Amino acid sequence: MSGQYAEVIGDPIAHSKSPAIHNFWLERLESTPNYRAKHVESGDLEDYITARRGDPDWRGCNITMPHKQAVIDHADRLDQVATQIGAVNTLVREGDQLVGYNTDAAGFLEPLRGELSQEHYFRMARVLGTGGAARAIVAALAAHGFTIVLAGRNPDKARDLLDELAPDGEHHAVHLSHFAEPTNFVFDDREGCLDLVVNASPLGMRGQPELTFDWSHAPPGSIAYDIITDPLETEFLKNARQAGHRTIDGYAMLIGQAAAAFERFFGQAAPRTHDAQLRELLTR
Repeated sequence: MSGQYAEVIGDPIAHSKSPAIHNFWLERLESTPNYRAKHVESGDLEDYITARRGDPDWRGCNITMPHKQAVIDHADRLDQVATQIGAVNTLVREGDQLVGYNTDAAGFLEPLRGELSQEHYFRMARVLGTGGAARAIVAALAAHGFTIVLAGRNPDKARDLLDELAPDGEHHAVHLSHFAEPTNFVFDDREGCLDLVVNASPLGMRGQPELTFDWSHAPPGSIAYDIITDPLETEFLKNARQAGHRTIDGYAMLIGQAAAAFERFFGQAAPRTHDAQLRELLTR
């Protein structure tokens, strides 16, 4: 039906790039549905869900802050990943039910698929941040055999997060300042190993303090991954590149998680052959 649509909800919502991404793909597919943004305040979430349940053209919504936990109470069921992470970023109409998903984990892992398809002697990730994004990232990395060092301003919170989401591994919780000063630690041979350094915090985002990370803490051949999208080229990534590391920027996760949601909303895969053009659109 030409009236079918999906949308993104949050408070605030004007900054969201989701409409640009989804409508770009819909146009490439010459598909008639559309995707929009809807400002929903916390006190209006229940009324919003009730109204959309009664709209047969509504295919579902992406959810941004501050609704990722609150919307759980309004879903009929959650998939396993959303249940584990404890947050929903995608709500989809499936028959007469609203099903909650979390596509952040899949979106985060997407640019790492080449590495993850290989065998490694050891996989380690240094993850900076303990907020909602870190929850999805920790769960995703633990499921792929990583030993995780999780750094936050509150190491006890980091430890609790690891115990909840990755209880079976030998993971470590440290204070964020642990990585701020240089180290003379001599890393062992990293041949056959996969090392990640992930900024899952808001530090380095426009209007936020910079993230202080000394790259002497990263083993040779590490991959630096920053999920921040504004600015896209963060100091974290610039410094990593100067230190000789490969980098992955925030658009990789943003586009990856959107693609997973797109397929659930509209029943067809996003046309990913146009990713370079999409990135140009998003940076305007």
